[in-house]
Amino acid sequence: MQAIELNDKIFYPDDESAAMTFVVDCMLGKLAKWLKILGFDAVYSSRAGDDELLRLAQKEGRALLTRDTGLAAKARGVKCLLLRSQRWQDQVREVLDDFNLRGEVVPYSRCLACNAGLKPLPRTSAKNLVAPFVYEYAGGFSICPSCGRVYWPGTHFHDMESRLKDIIGDKDAGKKGLL
Repeated sequence: MQAIELNDKIFYPDDESAAMTFVVDCMLGKLAKWLKILGFDAVYSSRAGDDELLRLAQKEGRALLTRDTGLAAKARGVKCLLLRSQRWQDQVREVLDDFNLRGEVVPYSRCLACNAGLKPLPRTSAKNLVAPFVYEYAGGFSICPSCGRVYWPGTHFHDMESRLKDIIGDKDAGKKGLL
């Protein structure tokens, strides 16, 4: 897996992923987070400049997501989506609809910190990696093979499920993911 450096942050895209990949403009941090929650490879840095974003989109074959009309105008030879909405929920819907990605959603399958694909973590292996309370009550675990962050369906999980159902309109929104 080759690391991508963008403005002093390192990201680890999933080489085996055939799904569309994105580079997300600095004004769209919440969109980037939710694309990762939905399982998409979305590189984001709050400090990346236009030239850096365009260079990465070109080099990696990523689609550029932006609300900046000036940046979109410079995106010659790069797949680019100029988002219309200011609300992150509607932006997610725009991306899913404009790129026809609703069938590609795999919730909770990417690391929110470094963007790598998550791997299932056997319960016995999680015991020394999480708090005893979490170990006792969590239904399952995933781990990021790149940064070691551990994920589980915690107290926020039902709220996230509700948001996912609202965004993608699927009553089984989170059933395909790792958690």
